[in-house]
Amino acid sequence: MTKWLTDDELESWLKLAGVMLKLNPALDSQLQRDSDLTHFGYLCLAMLSETDDRLLKMSDLAGRTNSSLSRLSHVITKLENRGLVERRPCAESRRVTMVHLTDKGYDVLVDAAPGHVETVRALVYEGMSEKDVADLHRLMSHILGRLEGSGLDTTC
Repeated sequence: MTKWLTDDELESWLKLAGVMLKLNPALDSQLQRDSDLTHFGYLCLAMLSETDDRLLKMSDLAGRTNSSLSRLSHVITKLENRGLVERRPCAESRRVTMVHLTDKGYDVLVDAAPGHVETVRALVYEGMSEKDVADLHRLMSHILGRLEGSGLDTTC
């Protein structure tokens, strides 16, 4: 028998669904307008920039961006065509592809970051207390843990 959502659960679920449906397009809109990047493209560049040599295996980048390899490959091709990243062979295995953030890609990321951070702050964090931020972190960690442990395909 189905255990239906309580009224409080349903209300909070609808709010979460609204955030899921509206946040990424809002971030996409700002990034495309200001930097000609999608939110996912920005995230790829950001994850590469956080490594010492700005280089990651495609599979590691997919993990860091919560993406499927096929979606990631498509976006990396677009970024590569713009000169923002480059694919490289892996020294340890011919079956592994590496992705490197180019100097041009790094510059685009550095230029895009302030506007992106301002948008994230305005849409998510403004008006929140430190406790709210800690609660958000706890709740999102709980949901991500449930998703990752579900055995369902949660990649885009």
